[in-house]
Amino acid sequence: MAAPTVLVFENESSVSENLGKFVADKANDAIKRKNIFTVGVSGGSLAKFLCNNLPNHKTDWSKWRMFFCDERYVPYDDAECTYKFYKENLMSKVPLSEENIFPINPNVPVEEAATDYVKKIQSVLPGDGFPRFDLLLLGMGPDGHTCSLFPGHKLLDETSLIVAPITDSPKPPPGRVTMTYPVLNNAACAVFVSCGAGKAEKIQQVLEPGSGVLLPAARVKPTSGEVVWFLDKAAASLLNNKQ
Repeated sequence: MAAPTVLVFENESSVSENLGKFVADKANDAIKRKNIFTVGVSGGSLAKFLCNNLPNHKTDWSKWRMFFCDERYVPYDDAECTYKFYKENLMSKVPLSEENIFPINPNVPVEEAATDYVKKIQSVLPGDGFPRFDLLLLGMGPDGHTCSLFPGHKLLDETSLIVAPITDSPKPPPGRVTMTYPVLNNAACAVFVSCGAGKAEKIQQVLEPGSGVLLPAARVKPTSGEVVWFLDKAAASLLNNKQ
């Protein structure tokens, strides 16, 4: 289990530019090797940075299979819906077919939505064990959460489910569907993107933890994969070890 790779860039624009190239390179490598690229995406600022630059790069979009690392349990037309953001800001710019992007179903109970989402994942990544995504693109909240895995929440201890429902999210909306640590830690590559001085303290706690309980983002440690952090200088300002 290698230490995270920490990449520090001048500003948000440079983060977005380098992230776009990194993701396209990962996609093209996977497509060359096995004719498919499986990726999980997140919302928030990660989605903004990704959609700003990724359309500038060449890739075979027909080979992409895009899932959501977590999603808010809201209708597709809700402003909080991550799927809606990607439809408007990525799918409107590139030939990513609707049949190759997999949103949750918000029209059934949230527990059923989670069970259904496992079936969607297994339709692309079959098998009895935990799926292995080529790339999971993650964000980190101001409390150190990633996906819908929040500090102190019981889902931090989930070891059997691939996808779990959550009905008591400390951050609204309360209903969500999220991938679990066994999936995050089975990825070939997990990427975090974080910018701004407001994230600097939590970044330091995650990447240079002292004693005590690890923040949720710090627990993403793929057993046979890599973790890469894309930061701007402001977010990395409190780190002692920078590349």
